[in-house]
Amino acid sequence: MISKEQLSEILKNFNDPDLNTSFTELNFLKSYSINGDKLKIDLFVSDENNPSLQKLSEEIGKKVISEFPDFSEININFNCGVVEHIDKKKSSVLPGIKNTIAVASGKGGVGKSTAAVNLAVSLAKLGYKTGIIDADIYGPSIPTMFDIKEKPKIKSVNGKNKLVPVTKYDVEVMSIGFLIEGNNAVVWRGPMASSALKQFMGEVVWSELDFLIFDMPPGTGDIQLTLSQTIPLTGAIIVTTPQEISLIDAKKGFSMFEKVNVQTIGIIENMSYYNLPDGSIDYIFGKDGGKNMCDELGIPLLGQIPINKKIREGGDLGKPVSIFEPDSLEAKIYSEIAKRTVNLINQRNIKSNKSPGLEIKL
Repeated sequence: MISKEQLSEILKNFNDPDLNTSFTELNFLKSYSINGDKLKIDLFVSDENNPSLQKLSEEIGKKVISEFPDFSEININFNCGVVEHIDKKKSSVLPGIKNTIAVASGKGGVGKSTAAVNLAVSLAKLGYKTGIIDADIYGPSIPTMFDIKEKPKIKSVNGKNKLVPVTKYDVEVMSIGFLIEGNNAVVWRGPMASSALKQFMGEVVWSELDFLIFDMPPGTGDIQLTLSQTIPLTGAIIVTTPQEISLIDAKKGFSMFEKVNVQTIGIIENMSYYNLPDGSIDYIFGKDGGKNMCDELGIPLLGQIPINKKIREGGDLGKPVSIFEPDSLEAKIYSEIAKRTVNLINQRNIKSNKSPGLEIKL
């Protein structure tokens, strides 16, 4: 027999290959079970596709058998794991939320909300507990993209009425769009919109989540500052298209997040190219604009999404391509973006589990 404490002691000697930190320190021992002389161990890792995991599995198995020779067989399974962004302010505003991600763009029309939705459902498909909040107060499109027509329920918590997110595709969803009728416009000045965002953050009954994604309004105004002031973000993802007119504003978005001490996790280049029927590629909006921006700013390129009408149709019908076209190139790219996002966030959280407070640099 082997106890959890004894197994944890052994795992102190082995590191997650991407995070260079022991499985025990990361609390990455998911579970274990014993069947006669066979031991099954389930471990979390930052990247389950890391090529060194096979060798690592063999080394852990040898170490366990050397200390517990009654076992004849050790089976180790690796699952995607997440490191929490530790911050007291975040924990008080959003208890139970491990990481918060802003998906932003410098300008409208680049497919930011589509990217946010497909990132959310891709994370959920990988097994992460995920939520999304429609922080695009003036143009809430998330209910349409999830095909949600119901209203959120009300729950009393400590004598206060709070909103319960609507769950769709294993993602918890909250949007101002649930609370306004039909095509009514939201005509609010900045402070009023910022107040609504604060309410969403503090008066919603979220489950315990690995990731809460904020679909931000385009630009660099009140909403972005409110979010940074109210809750330390784990990081931001900026969506852009390849052409220069979009990159100019994307760089402004990057600069804005830098000034409020929010790290940019990476860039998603949307509408990168079009696959023609003859197999050739048409770079409609130019080639590698987002990639070149990443090289210039020293930040990761998370992925390049091609133009495909199935993405647009999925958004209109509330059927994200990552769910309804799982074998498509686009769904596979979004899945890789999700995996890379998790890995980069884990590395960031290992290095620093305390975000600085808001400090606007002029």
